[in-house]
Amino acid sequence: MYKSMKNAFLLLLVMTIFTGVAYPLAVTAVSQIFFPDQANGSLIKKDNEVVGSLLIAQNFTSPGYFYARPSGAGDDGYDAANSAGTNLGPTSKKLMDSIQQQAADFRQANGLNAEAIVPADAVTSSGSGLDPDISIPNAVLQINRVARERGMSAEEVENVVKECSEHPLLGILGEEKANVLKMNLILDSIDGR
Repeated sequence: MYKSMKNAFLLLLVMTIFTGVAYPLAVTAVSQIFFPDQANGSLIKKDNEVVGSLLIAQNFTSPGYFYARPSGAGDDGYDAANSAGTNLGPTSKKLMDSIQQQAADFRQANGLNAEAIVPADAVTSSGSGLDPDISIPNAVLQINRVARERGMSAEEVENVVKECSEHPLLGILGEEKANVLKMNLILDSIDGR
């Protein structure tokens, strides 16, 4: 029995060292060497100060910025420490009321008529509540507002959307999208904000 316990303890010790120390250190080293930006959170710096991450949505409220998807993360939304969706089902009256209000707000903010179709990602939050990207149709509907507020031409703002557009992986996986933080930072660099 003593020999069995000794072998079990040695196996536990070896596996703890391997899986609890060696393997995590190896994965961390490889990621820091080959993918340092991604391993450190895809942080974006402006004047040596972190202004955000390409992986986490921020709440842009000024009309001169592209708006992110609505967020259900935290009490006021966009709280990375409380990443979560709204957990409201498709038959929820609260969800339907929220979608209708979000659609009305989106139409009003972007000068659209009451019958204009609003993209789903403009009125619903993602599963995490922190999706940093919006669909291209969502971005396109915001171009005129952003251009007007910044005193730019719609074509200039459209070029920013095109520059920040990401296409489906292998042409089939996912959909076209644009990163909100990246677009807004490029716009800031153009007009000197």
